[in-house]
Amino acid sequence: MGHPPLEFSDCYVDSPGFRERLKCYELELDRTSRFLKDVIRDGKDVIGAIKGYSLAVQKFSQTLQAFQFDFIGDTLTDDEINIAESFREFAGLLQEVEDDRMMLVQNASDLLIKPLEKFRKEQIGVTKERRKKFEKESEKYYAQLDKHVNLSSKKKESQLQEADEQMDKERLNFYDSSVEYVYQIQQVQERKKFDVVEPVLAFLQSILTLNNLTVEMTQDFLPYKQELQLSLQNTRNHFDSTSEEMEELMKRMKQPSQIVKMHGRATIEGYLYIQEKRAFGVTWVKYYCKYLKENKLFVMVPIEQKPATKQNVTELKLKACIRRKSESIDKRFCFDIEAYESEQIQNRQEMPQRDKHSLLNEVGFKFVRKCINYVETKGITQEGLYRTVGSNIQVQRLLNAFFDPKCPGDVDFSSGDWDSKTITSALKFYLRSLSEPLMTYSLHRDLILAAKSENLDFRLGTIHLLVYKLPERNREMLEVLVRHLLNVCSHSAENLMTPSNMGVIFGPTLMRAEEETVAAMLDIKFQNIVVEILIEEYSKIFSGPPEENSAPPVPPPRVVPRKRQPITISKRPPRKWKRARSEGISDNDRHSDSDVARLVARMQDGGQRSDAMATSNGETGVAINRVQSFQNKKPPPRIAANKEGDGEVTVKGRPPSEKQSICRPPTRPPDPPNRAPQKTQSTPTAEES
Repeated sequence: MGHPPLEFSDCYVDSPGFRERLKCYELELDRTSRFLKDVIRDGKDVIGAIKGYSLAVQKFSQTLQAFQFDFIGDTLTDDEINIAESFREFAGLLQEVEDDRMMLVQNASDLLIKPLEKFRKEQIGVTKERRKKFEKESEKYYAQLDKHVNLSSKKKESQLQEADEQMDKERLNFYDSSVEYVYQIQQVQERKKFDVVEPVLAFLQSILTLNNLTVEMTQDFLPYKQELQLSLQNTRNHFDSTSEEMEELMKRMKQPSQIVKMHGRATIEGYLYIQEKRAFGVTWVKYYCKYLKENKLFVMVPIEQKPATKQNVTELKLKACIRRKSESIDKRFCFDIEAYESEQIQNRQEMPQRDKHSLLNEVGFKFVRKCINYVETKGITQEGLYRTVGSNIQVQRLLNAFFDPKCPGDVDFSSGDWDSKTITSALKFYLRSLSEPLMTYSLHRDLILAAKSENLDFRLGTIHLLVYKLPERNREMLEVLVRHLLNVCSHSAENLMTPSNMGVIFGPTLMRAEEETVAAMLDIKFQNIVVEILIEEYSKIFSGPPEENSAPPVPPPRVVPRKRQPITISKRPPRKWKRARSEGISDNDRHSDSDVARLVARMQDGGQRSDAMATSNGETGVAINRVQSFQNKKPPPRIAANKEGDGEVTVKGRPPSEKQSICRPPTRPPDPPNRAPQKTQSTPTAEES
């Protein structure tokens, strides 16, 4: 319920009801004054907190800007270049946001604090002054009235006339102060409706304007974020694959040779590895062995039980035990034992030499084709295909059965005994078990140098040329395999296996250095890139050999690190207030209200960007300029956005009539998009765009 209006005529009556209503107005005035005092104090705290936050963010930005990544090796991958430059990009984005924030905060005092202080001083302060005057005149008037009433009638006429004149004067002063006070206190109650709300609205508008500008920057940041997420994911995958190989190398390098000698004992017992011949070559089997010196009895207890096979303890009476000489083998503590039985057990650590490409034969081709046929018909949409490994026992069982010399290739994959994980793991194990990798030791260095090149055309051309330097059977097997991997990647929406993921899996499988060193392990990421290029450019590479002299010679190793621009956050043209400042406004000068008004007008216009421009097909879009963007140099299938021109990526804009949605923070970090090969599509219609 509102206060009843104060009539000017009530000032002359000055009834108790009038005084009561006036008291209600005075209480409301005091409450408003306290409210404004709190708003001004809290507003200053907010402005100070925003300034402190902005300074902290700028300090954080400077810390990011000052850090420089270091790296191991002579070359970075494209993804590692993007990661190395990411902190500078972050710092630039944060600094741009804080520049906008500081510009708006500098005007916050003029927008909020000064208008409220002015209203409190000029309106509430004046009203309180008139209240004091009204109370003073009221006191004088009623004191004079009491004095006038109590005058004696015996006074002279002149004295009585003078008292009447004085009374009339005090009455007029009281009436004037009362009317002015009533007028002023009602004016304050009416003016506060807009004089108080308007500054708060302007301050809130400045905060929302900043948020709107931040949303615009977020939209510009989105393409960069997606590309950087891809780079992070690819680098993590490369690290995982390299780390596994590095760990195995470390274990082999630090394992000491131990010699245990037991003197004066008739029985010696311990673990030995016995080399056994199986269908899929030669393997080492662990046994717990005992040797009884008195009767020369050699007892072997199997540790690894073969599936579906009952194994008993084997006892042999030894005829001879001959230590292998160092000239015949490059390892120590190897010996041959000869038993009185017909079979001879050889216990040495050297794998027998196999003929070059001994497994790259018709049986091997048949095995690969059967594995591919099973995967493409029954498991091509399985999530994590080729990444999920099968049971080692089942894999070895499948390989032994398929490559059994008695009946090679006589295995029915559709019998239900084998699952997709076992078959894919067996395929990878077969390719990795070749005596020489499928892409050969002789071409390994040239392929790695091609993957390290800055020029994407050189990469593709050199790899294309080197593929046709492979032996014919190797190239035939490689084509069969890569065609299959391309088919798997075309279903990446279901199985999540992109060319980059396939490169991580098959890079160490199809390529490896002849000598295992730390430097060779660090080059695994470039092996992955070679396989990725083979998948993405399958149609060009395997359509036929390159034209003569089409590929430039392989360049020598780089002496100094290459200088290359990474992917960058889109560069927007300066906003109006920034251009105004560059035309002569000092950084120390306060920005005028017209600067903020222009920003507010932009927001009221629906957030239309000044950098909107027409694309080549006539539609409205936002031109995002990139400085030698890494995605401009990658092959087309790896680019998520449409390329138009050198160094520019065009992102389609929303129709003007469509309401722009506000980006809210997700509950978890979004998954990076896929770099799977894009299928050829027809030109989209305007509605689809």
